[in-house]
Amino acid sequence: MGRTLNWLAPFLLATAPLLMINPARGENLDQVRQLLEANACMACDLRGADLKGAHLIGADLRQADLRGADLTEANLEGADLTGANLEQARLQGALVTNASLNNANLRRADFAYAKLYDVEVSGASLEGISLKNAEIYHTGIAIGGGDE
Repeated sequence: MGRTLNWLAPFLLATAPLLMINPARGENLDQVRQLLEANACMACDLRGADLKGAHLIGADLRQADLRGADLTEANLEGADLTGANLEQARLQGALVTNASLNNANLRRADFAYAKLYDVEVSGASLEGISLKNAEIYHTGIAIGGGDE
């Protein structure tokens, strides 16, 4: 029994941090990994995902559930988020250019300080969207839609 404890204790100490993943966040780590590796995750469950600063250039996120996801300073250039649910997502400082947000749920999404250039938003839900200090060009979002 003594020998078992000799190797078991260091093993448990080394692996304990891996076991302390916060299950309350709601993010599906396998699907986050799929997105980051393949740059595509159609209809994925990415609720609450931590995608801060992620390079998602040209990513296929059609119909993805990104409710409450953190996309702060993410690069979404050319990304397809058609039909995606971005309710309460944080996109502060994100670069969203030549992207499709057609039919997306953007309710209460935070685009403060984001750059939205040539973004398609036909049919998108924009209630409560925050556009504080956002740069918006050639995009069907009016500055008056923000809360500040």
